Amino acid sequence: MLHLIGPSSYDVFADELADMYRLRYRVFRERLAWDVDVSGDREIDAFDALHPTYLVQLNHSGRVCGCVRFLPTTGPTMLREVFPSLLHGAEMPECPFVWECSRFAVDVNQPSPLGAGGISTASYELMAGMVEFGLSEGMKEIVTVTDVRLERISRLASWPLRRIGPPLAIGNTKAIAGYLDVSRPALARLLEGGGLKGPVLWAPVAPAKAA
Repeated sequence: MLHLIGPSSYDVFADELADMYRLRYRVFRERLAWDVDVSGDREIDAFDALHPTYLVQLNHSGRVCGCVRFLPTTGPTMLREVFPSLLHGAEMPECPFVWECSRFAVDVNQPSPLGAGGISTASYELMAGMVEFGLSEGMKEIVTVTDVRLERISRLASWPLRRIGPPLAIGNTKAIAGYLDVSRPALARLLEGGGLKGPVLWAPVAPAKAA
């Protein structure tokens, strides 16, 4: 089950957001050992203060098992503010048709069947939800900073990243920036690969609009 949580509903989904921050801690600090900001057992950074829209995935018991964060490129983004070197001299997009996603995380300890390419159906559902949200906002592409491991997963899921430039070593990972297609064909491929029936978003909440 996927929930789209906008700023106006942070209070309604306060428990889910807290659980999401704890999942991000387990994934990014403990498993991947990234140099991220933490507060106790939660991973929270300055971009969470910018009223992003979150896509939060819940398992059958209501526990958060996946998440991703969205910010419009018309405001501050991780790529522009933190990782401009990954642009390799290219201009950062700044328009309502391109949003940035970050903090894509799936709890690998939660059981999930495998879809095409050996990718978990949970990952397929989260990626399909990203495209559904993008289509609802009139996006054409999603820009993101990720690492080569997640780039490989998106390629195996038939949702390949269009690289802006080659990977760079940042901390203990090979980081890369690029664009993901937001289109109905892309959504169809993800639904088919995960053996899913759309739509996958449940009870969407209106997000903040791009300026």
